[in-house]
Amino acid sequence: LDVIYVDDPYLSFLSLISLFNKDSDESKGISDKSFIDTNSNIAEDVYIGNFTSIGKNFHLGKNSVIHSNCSIGNDVQIGENCLIYPNVSIYDGSKIGNRVIIHSGSVIGSDGFGFAKQPDGVYKKIPQKGIVVIDDDVEIGSNTSIDKATVGMTYIGKGVKIDNLVQIAHNVTIGENSIIVSQTGIAGSAKIGKRCILAGKVGMIGHLELCDDVIITAGTNVTKSILKPGTYTGY
Repeated sequence: LDVIYVDDPYLSFLSLISLFNKDSDESKGISDKSFIDTNSNIAEDVYIGNFTSIGKNFHLGKNSVIHSNCSIGNDVQIGENCLIYPNVSIYDGSKIGNRVIIHSGSVIGSDGFGFAKQPDGVYKKIPQKGIVVIDDDVEIGSNTSIDKATVGMTYIGKGVKIDNLVQIAHNVTIGENSIIVSQTGIAGSAKIGKRCILAGKVGMIGHLELCDDVIITAGTNVTKSILKPGTYTGY
């Protein structure tokens, strides 16, 4: 029996499987069944699929792919070598860096959940005027929602990986190379540091801060800021 010993089996497996990972979609060009509004700047060697609708002042970097049935608003910027799967919605003003992957059903830039209770008990909507900024090398799973800021921006840092079914509220900041796992909810204006991990079903209330290198275990509710690196669980 022949055996190969390596320091990191999982990383070595990645190197092996990459040899068999050939791109199955080599389509290029813009479908005549798509719609692109005026003043757009679209690089060469891109692909835009059927029934995708794109607003004014759109920018798309080279070698990027946008599949069918996507809805992209005005003043959106998408960088180079990005992959947008079908049925993604990207609202006005969103800025997306290079090598970003967004899976089907995700919504980037929807309104933050902001309502003010009036004396008569009726809730009045607070206009949401900010944007979402997604840095390079981010991957976003399916059916995830990232809300735009009330003012300013909701920011997803470089190298962040977000699972399916995650809710990120307005004005949240997530530091580079952090991991957010499925069914996690992060409330407004929370700030997450670099290299953090929020496991499945984590709930984090608004206006809190996690320092760099914090791990929150599955099902944990975060109700206070955490300013010391480590692993935290419970409530």
